[in-house]
Amino acid sequence: MQAHAGAVVTTAPEKPSPSATYLFYLHGRIIENSGPRPTDPRFGLYDYPAVLDALASRGAVVISSQRPANTNMYAYAGTIVAQVEQLIEAGVPEHNIVVVGFSKGGGITTRVSSYLHRPQLRYVLLASCPEGSVPPNLRLSGKVLSIYEASDTLGASCRHFMDFPEKPASFKELKIDTGKLHGAFYQPLPEWLSPVLDWVHGKAE
Repeated sequence: MQAHAGAVVTTAPEKPSPSATYLFYLHGRIIENSGPRPTDPRFGLYDYPAVLDALASRGAVVISSQRPANTNMYAYAGTIVAQVEQLIEAGVPEHNIVVVGFSKGGGITTRVSSYLHRPQLRYVLLASCPEGSVPPNLRLSGKVLSIYEASDTLGASCRHFMDFPEKPASFKELKIDTGKLHGAFYQPLPEWLSPVLDWVHGKAE
C-alpha cells in the first residue's frame, strides 16, 4: 500500500514515498472507551475524524487508529516505534516523520521520543504533561513542540523535561488561551492547529 499525500490511514504504508511527510496522531483516552466522536460533559464533542482531516489538510499522510480500551502506554509506544523504524528502513528521512499526541496519546508520544533517540524526528505534545514529576527514565529526544491550554487542569507545561541533562535536540512550547479547558484539543481549533501545521511542514523551525 502506498498512501497518497493528504491521506488518513490506520498504519504506516509498506511502500512509503521518501519525499512525503508522515504524521502519526495519537488520540486522547476518551476515544479508547467511547468511539471516534464521543462527548464529555465538561469538554464537549471530541471530533477525532475532523482532527485527522485537519492534520492532513496540507498534504501529510496521517497515520492513526483507535486504540483498544485500557491500552498500556509503554506497549503502544513500542508499536509506534516499530512503525517509525519501518518507515525509516524504507527510505523515509527522519525529519519527514512527526509523532503528534494529545493527552494520553501525548503520554505515549513522550515514551516514543524516549525510546527512539533519533535527533531529527519531530514530536508534538498537546496537553500531554500533567503537573508533577516525570516518570523514571523518561527523557525526550528529537525536535519537540509542546502546546498547552491556559485553562486546562489536566495538561500543563512540558518544560520540566528540560531540567534533565539529557535534553531533546530542540524544544519549543506555546501556551494557548481558548477558555475551553482540555476540550481545546477536542476540535481542530486554529489556535493549536495552525502552529502545529506550520511546524510539521517546516515553516516555524
